[in-house]
Amino acid sequence: MKNKAIEIENLIDNPSVEELRRLAQHHEKTTTYQSASYVSQVRNRSAKHSFIIDDVELGIGQKGISRGEAEKIILQVKDYLSNQEVIRLDRRMGNNNEFSFNCRLYITKEYSRIAYMWNNTLFEALDKNNPDFTSIYVPEWPERIIIVDPINYETYILGTDYFGEAKKSFLRMAMYKVKNDKGLGLHAGSKVLRVKDKEGNLNEVGFIMFGLSGTGKTTLTIHNHGLEGEEAAIVRQDDVVFMDEKGACFGSENGFFIKTEGLDPSQKVLYDAAIHPATVFENVMVNEEGIIDFENTELTSNGRGVVLRQEIVNTDDSIDIEKANKIIFITRRNDIIPPVAKLTPEQAAMYFMLGESIETSAGDPTKAGQAKRCVGTNPFIIGPEAVEGQRIMEILKNNKDMECYLLNTGSVGAKEGFEGEKITITVSTEIMKQIAKDTIEWKKDEDWGYEVPLAMEGLDLCKYEPKQYYTEIEYKNIVNALRKERKQWLEQFDNIVIEGKAIIAS
Repeated sequence: MKNKAIEIENLIDNPSVEELRRLAQHHEKTTTYQSASYVSQVRNRSAKHSFIIDDVELGIGQKGISRGEAEKIILQVKDYLSNQEVIRLDRRMGNNNEFSFNCRLYITKEYSRIAYMWNNTLFEALDKNNPDFTSIYVPEWPERIIIVDPINYETYILGTDYFGEAKKSFLRMAMYKVKNDKGLGLHAGSKVLRVKDKEGNLNEVGFIMFGLSGTGKTTLTIHNHGLEGEEAAIVRQDDVVFMDEKGACFGSENGFFIKTEGLDPSQKVLYDAAIHPATVFENVMVNEEGIIDFENTELTSNGRGVVLRQEIVNTDDSIDIEKANKIIFITRRNDIIPPVAKLTPEQAAMYFMLGESIETSAGDPTKAGQAKRCVGTNPFIIGPEAVEGQRIMEILKNNKDMECYLLNTGSVGAKEGFEGEKITITVSTEIMKQIAKDTIEWKKDEDWGYEVPLAMEGLDLCKYEPKQYYTEIEYKNIVNALRKERKQWLEQFDNIVIEGKAIIAS
């Protein structure tokens, strides 16, 4: 059932980026770098207010709304918009022949700032007449509700003015469509490490990195790993990639949506990009003189910036990788998870299903810092999650050259009176470099069945051996508690690989 087209009398059709900023001037506070900053009323995603029209099968935790109930609201929205000044903006997601989509945003003129930010995340539209996905955004709507219509590839974003809802509405639909087309849409960053292996041969190794906000995914995605000369790190994507059956990963966006809390010059790549005039900020503290204070979280700890991809120094002309040779599942835990572990395909499918991470202010600020699980570290899945876990295992089994790893960016050994031995960015980036170079010797972990480092060039991981921080009983209790939690989580999902369940949860 195709929804009735939107009829708008006062339509501002595809204004330029300069015109969008001018239209948003009433909301702008200009920084000393001449970039635009805005403050929204709503400062995080509206997960509790998001509903999927239940013409399709829903997954665990996805909230449904009937077609009839949704249509009542949709008709009211379209009637309202017919008499409003509305911006229509067409952009393109993806920059390839495999997975590329026409995206159309409608938003009321008052909130031009959201259109301006969204414009900077995607590419120039090639076809402005045939949108694959459409989002209708009415921030001033009296009810806060997001209606996702997978049948018609439409999203209605109502009663919230948080930019992230516009960005994610299109990525959500794209991931769903790619899944229906036998690929897999993944909430993951991507990069290439050009490194010399043990024999001195120069190789390009493709990485994708799963991880929710707050785990260090963006930091690891854009880091240069200390590579220089012939060796280099090349950034491709920060948020969503589309994987085909052969393990190739195609990018989606032309901008990065970075967290700005605590950003300082020591984080040179991100900081230099953030202070570029084309960057657009949302909910970042800027004083009356236009000076940005990245340390100030009075507005929110979820301050953000849209950074143009070309302002990240270690990018190139491509947003794709030929193959995800290495898949990294980033987690953040503080007790018995080692800095890195090597996984079998079955284990990788289960860690995909576990999606272990921490809650952040971008999701539920009231639970920020608490442990959480989210399949694929992707809160935007439409449909049964087990389908995606099964598909990633099939891809891994059919592509033996793809390897998977668990990377802990938290700490090891935490207990009462001790916060744990912090796993630093330097440690994590060095581990990824050595994975690319294939220099790590592995041994089997008897508790979990995955492999952990026996020896690694460039790093002494002795202080990150979890068992040294606990008595035998303490360690066993933590292992048993974690097994129980994982088993309870996995039991929610039908039709997922039994071998992986046994390895992780038995």
